[in-house]
Amino acid sequence: MTTSQRSDAGGETLEDALRSAAELAEDGRAAEAFEQLVEWDDQAPEDPALLCMLGALARDVGADGPAYDYFRRCLATNPADPTVLATAGQGVAAFDDPDAETALRAAALTGPHLVLTRLTYGAYLAREGMMEEALGELEAARDLAPDDGLVRFELATALYLDGQRTEAVPEMELAAELREDDGWIGALLGMTLWMAGREEEGAEQLHRVGEELRSEDGELHLFAALAFAGLGWLDEAWNAHARAESVPRPPDQAVIREVEVALEAGEEAARTLLRQELAPGMIRERLLQRA
Repeated sequence: MTTSQRSDAGGETLEDALRSAAELAEDGRAAEAFEQLVEWDDQAPEDPALLCMLGALARDVGADGPAYDYFRRCLATNPADPTVLATAGQGVAAFDDPDAETALRAAALTGPHLVLTRLTYGAYLAREGMMEEALGELEAARDLAPDDGLVRFELATALYLDGQRTEAVPEMELAAELREDDGWIGALLGMTLWMAGREEEGAEQLHRVGEELRSEDGELHLFAALAFAGLGWLDEAWNAHARAESVPRPPDQAVIREVEVALEAGEEAARTLLRQELAPGMIRERLLQRA
């Protein structure tokens, strides 16, 4: 069945259904879009565009298992569309599927003029440690879309993981500016600013993000607590520590206690614990998470 063929009811075509689902998803109604589109699975079980969108919608509603299955089925059809390849490749990459590299590389080769293909392949390569190739892809994506905040974030990620931290911070700043409501990027900006020696700016960023965008991020609150204490902001430090303990999924109790001991020991102890022990691993772990 092709996208131009009609459903059994003789009404809308698959192309119509895909367009309608995309509009619903854009309006924040991914669950509704998925419910409508999944009815087409029996009629077009090997349509790569359908399977790709079903995978993306399932991922958006938190159904990770079905999302992976849809993306795998999509790639099994050997799609030619670079956008489909990039989306499905990124989808299976989140599960460390080895077929992700083949799909993402094919997407970049067949659609080098598309931001999505260069972005997804570059981000994948960076997290696999192939930094020279990753930076080439991400710089190409930046040239195609200099005002895309996600592109800037992935470029900052690659630079930071490559040890080019001086170059990474301005890219992270621009990414946070372009995606000002993205708490994940905002938190990483605060962390990287602090590690770059811009401690007060970093602490102020962490305070804003922790209050407004990532209130349930216990790990962020612990980082902030130590950053605040290192600047002598003791009330803010203890408040952040208390928030870390009270979030629905708090950090490990041993780490919470270690931070508490450092807060009690004073500014230098807090700064040392953060800079030498907690911050490097915390930042790296966040940067390595699949986009």
